[in-house]
Amino acid sequence: MKVEIWSDVMCPFCYIGKHHYEEALASFEEGKRIETVWKSFQLDPSIPKNAPGTDTYTYLSERKGLSPEQAREMSDNLAHRAAEEGLQMNFEKVVVANTFDAHRLIHLAQESGMGSEMEEKLFEAHFVSGKDVSDRAVLAELGQSLGLKGEDVADMFESGRLSEEVKSDVKEGAQLGLTGVPFFVFNRKYAVSGAQPVERFVQALSKAFSEWEAQNPPVVLTRVGDGPSCSPESGCA
Repeated sequence: MKVEIWSDVMCPFCYIGKHHYEEALASFEEGKRIETVWKSFQLDPSIPKNAPGTDTYTYLSERKGLSPEQAREMSDNLAHRAAEEGLQMNFEKVVVANTFDAHRLIHLAQESGMGSEMEEKLFEAHFVSGKDVSDRAVLAELGQSLGLKGEDVADMFESGRLSEEVKSDVKEGAQLGLTGVPFFVFNRKYAVSGAQPVERFVQALSKAFSEWEAQNPPVVLTRVGDGPSCSPESGCA
């Protein structure tokens, strides 16, 4: 069964929601039969590409009309909530920047079955280490640390590859009625919006999977005879 997750690297609740979902998935008995697909969403596509990022407090003050003190208080509250979840968010170090290329990198990693791992590295880079996730050198380093080939990452940036996939995700999310992230879609039938408690994800997984399994029963073969064969354990005896 497929679970699709719309998320943005600069979204603190996406970071929290990811961990809640993964905790639920780890406790789910049929977790190995769940395919997790990460989808792109940009909270603020108006942030200039290839431009130096800005700090969190300045960004919140300008975008939301908050005073620096209010921006700091909002960030401190988010950091405290994240800490309660066992996550670190260093808003003093966070660099707010365009995430479009970061989403392309997630798509690239997902081609090798490492979408969740790439998401995690990007969240950590953004919220913990204070790295500029619009900087292609930073992104290349993160990709290679996960095992992606440097030439593949460079080719992606230079060719524009996977740009359309990011745009398609954003458009698809809008068609599904998505207005914010994180947004989790289970088997294209049930949706969970926001960083819900772990129990809510378990409920969604159980309900969606039971219906999916009923429509996709496992293949059961009837053996009509056995002949000579080879196996890894016994060889060809």
